[in-house]
Amino acid sequence: MGEQMACDFLQSRGHQILDRNWRAGHLELDIVSEAPDGLHFVEVKARTAPVTTTILDQVNNVKQKRINAAALQYLNKKALKGKEVFFDVVSVLFDGPETVVRYFPQAWIPMYI
Repeated sequence: MGEQMACDFLQSRGHQILDRNWRAGHLELDIVSEAPDGLHFVEVKARTAPVTTTILDQVNNVKQKRINAAALQYLNKKALKGKEVFFDVVSVLFDGPETVVRYFPQAWIPMYI
């Protein structure tokens, strides 16, 4: 349910959903979308209140590296070149009757050395 809400949120902001739950072996991308500025690899974190850690803390270095590797596989398999790429997080917080969706565009920038 959280992932669908994230898709609806992104679409309302001009994103076209290209893939959901895309897998390459043990790697997974929650949402891949395209917007006028480029491709967005979006990690969705759906939680029920109360939450003790921040959403960005839950997408730590280890998780980021896995998403980066999955994104590279995605780009190679789909033969997508020359597009700007962004790594975003969408948080969906269920708090009783209220649901709060927050968007963290460019939540991290992968470093390749």
